[in-house]
Amino acid sequence: MPRSIQEILDHADDLARRFEDYEPDPDDERPVEEYLLERAALARARGERQIIEAVTAARAKGISWQRIGELLGTSAQAAQQRYGTVIESA
Repeated sequence: MPRSIQEILDHADDLARRFEDYEPDPDDERPVEEYLLERAALARARGERQIIEAVTAARAKGISWQRIGELLGTSAQAAQQRYGTVIESA
């Protein structure tokens, strides 16, 4: 939706005013360590999703559980137990 330059400037002024007048609520604050832990958990979940996708692709190309286990730093049996049921149900 096209806007006039004046409407854009007025909106920018309104946003600037909101930021200047903002008073943080102490209940919104949390320790940095909590934030970092949350970020680490999200990164781990993303990494696990990438591994599942990679294992699925590897198995589709006929790569053995032995080789997958080696690449994951574990045994073939452990890799198959961990990822076999996940990729079979996908």
